[in-house]
Amino acid sequence: MSKLLPSKKTLKEKVVQLYEALIEGREPYIENNNFWNEFFLLKANGQAFDSILNAINNVSTIKPVVNLMSTQCIVAIKSDNNLRVANSLITLCSLSKVISDKWRQSHPKFDLIDHIIGREDLELKTQILIETLCNILINELPVSLKTLVIKFFLILVTTHENVNKNPLIDLLISDQLFDALIQTLNVHRQRHNYGYQMILLLTILLNYRKYESINPYIMKLSIVDDEVQLNGYARVISNELLVFNKNFHQINNESKPSGLFNTLTNMVGNMFIAEDNGIEANSLKTNNAVLLAFYEAIHLNRNFITLLTTSPTEVYAIANESTDTSNQINNDTLESIQSPPSNLLVAFLQFSSIVMIHTKDESILKTSRLCFIILTCITEDQCANAIMHDMNMPFTVQLHRMPMRHRKVNPQSTTSRPLSYSVMDLMIEFMLTHTRKNLLLDLYMLCIGVIHRLLCYQKKCKIRVDYAWKELWTALITLLKFVLSNESDLLKKCNVFTLAINVVNIFNLFITFGDTFLPSPQAYDELYYEIIRMHSVFEHLYSMTLRYASNEKAEYKESATRLASTLVNIKAIINHFNTKIESYSLQNQLSSLTEEQVLDVVRNNYDTLTLKLQDNLDQYDRYDPIKQCESKFFNDLLRFVINDYRKSLNITLNAEEQHILMQDLQMMSNLCNAINGDNI
Repeated sequence: MSKLLPSKKTLKEKVVQLYEALIEGREPYIENNNFWNEFFLLKANGQAFDSILNAINNVSTIKPVVNLMSTQCIVAIKSDNNLRVANSLITLCSLSKVISDKWRQSHPKFDLIDHIIGREDLELKTQILIETLCNILINELPVSLKTLVIKFFLILVTTHENVNKNPLIDLLISDQLFDALIQTLNVHRQRHNYGYQMILLLTILLNYRKYESINPYIMKLSIVDDEVQLNGYARVISNELLVFNKNFHQINNESKPSGLFNTLTNMVGNMFIAEDNGIEANSLKTNNAVLLAFYEAIHLNRNFITLLTTSPTEVYAIANESTDTSNQINNDTLESIQSPPSNLLVAFLQFSSIVMIHTKDESILKTSRLCFIILTCITEDQCANAIMHDMNMPFTVQLHRMPMRHRKVNPQSTTSRPLSYSVMDLMIEFMLTHTRKNLLLDLYMLCIGVIHRLLCYQKKCKIRVDYAWKELWTALITLLKFVLSNESDLLKKCNVFTLAINVVNIFNLFITFGDTFLPSPQAYDELYYEIIRMHSVFEHLYSMTLRYASNEKAEYKESATRLASTLVNIKAIINHFNTKIESYSLQNQLSSLTEEQVLDVVRNNYDTLTLKLQDNLDQYDRYDPIKQCESKFFNDLLRFVINDYRKSLNITLNAEEQHILMQDLQMMSNLCNAINGDNI
């Protein structure tokens, strides 16, 4: 092989000189029948090979040698020598990434598959490759080899930011790969080392042409009923969320000033400037890939629902390529997370409360919307609702609240309550803290939808929830007041009548069915008291609807008419009880009544109140991403995930990974020596 190298002295590694010889068109393998065996025993240099390949302007000129090298890599991957396997994987990663980059830049000027693997015997080569790589994942082999396999798969699936335009994915989707991915998540150490990457890979494959044709992975995930497999999937997600929550808590504590001087300075400063959120949004990196994986499981697999509270979070920080942490972390260096015992749903609710604080950031806004969609799927599932409303399953959920000038953020509650209480708290917090002229209508509609689903379940099962319902009624009325105050600005941007209809129907649900789920008759009286007390809001809302409903040229005339009809019972309540209150005041010569006196009037005058029965108040359309035209949202989110991964992608093993690989190989060599009784 030395004859193949340049005659002049050079500091280049031997493998780099061979890369150059091959790419330049020389054929060292002709004179040396053992060339490829020796080649893959040399330590691969992915970065150098990447640079050599990138220097080629027209990759079509090197297609034959790339096809040859890919074929030889596939042969070497089947080797019993793990060093050859590792070097062939690094080489294959470099070839795939660089050719894919060239293809993406000139798309669709050449056949990507033909330029990487070659069309000749493509099916056979693909079958051998997938089968061999899946065996590496599920068998007892060095962790570093498994890491390289996953890197290779991720390079292929992230070739194009639009997953549907990636021709390589058709080669990958197979039952064998799906089973290997799910099986890998069963093992604690494997979840620890590359659980995040496995979830990312599976999520991308699940989204391939999911709205255009039948994706077999969707069906396979929907029928998984092995609790161990689903539990592994859930633990990866819950731990990622828990790590995010812990990091936020740590950053938040570090950003809080201490001492009397700082306290006084902040008090004076806040008199003149709007209070910020305490943390810069760009200091938080949300993990949308994990959320997408969570959504897919919740949306597709009903067996996954039971793991929302039964799958505990694990106490290690999952390494992923979006951080500086290595993918391989030894068990003795695991980072313990000092927090109370948690589970997937608790971690998710805490996570949601954090991202909802930072919705001014566009990327986090998308994350917030996905959180709402997940909550929508959870709250329309009967099993999930049963879990969340079970008084015998209380949990402590530390929801984060937005700092605002008009209120103090109270210390986080340490009270254990059913999870439905925390969901309601989260929805109320969102409503109270996101009233701005650039109204987040989609998020508000989802928010009201989550509340509606909880109430429908409580009504259906006649569950009396001892919740502070006045907080919900106040938040809903505050939202209506905001709509009225900014009517002209908001209607230029969106149809706020649809939002108002949903808000009013929440009140109608309480009015019509509140006696079945409110904790006591007193709570029902308090509902009427709040409606009467805030009667001006509802009256002004009705006046607004009449203006638009009577205007033939009004853009939202139909919606305004519908809103007017939903206000019928609230108007009847206000008119009926205001008359009774005025009569009571005259009889008792009182200029104003106390709360208790008004409540007394309410309690004594239900029998003469006439209300109109409204249909379908306890019905809702189940979430369907196709009917609700969510494909663009999910495609955009997946583009973000793919681009984010590509930015952090490192083809070759870093120093720590290389060290671990050599340790793994040495350990296996020693084991073989011990078994065989001689030196190999």
